[in-house]
Amino acid sequence: MTTDTLRVTLVRSMHGRLKKHQACARGLGLRRMHQTVEVQDTPANRGMAKKIAYMLKCEPALDD
Repeated sequence: MTTDTLRVTLVRSMHGRLKKHQACARGLGLRRMHQTVEVQDTPANRGMAKKIAYMLKCEPALDD
């Protein structure tokens, strides 16, 4: 089974973080705490998620 989307949830606040880390979260489509978004599994999105991994919970999106 191949999944081409990631489910990303913001579990730590963006308040007081580095501007680049805030920009990564916004680039992934995250705006508020505990918001979950599904993004394409691309190297760019994986890089942003890896950079702010301490703020996120990532998992592969399951097809229903």
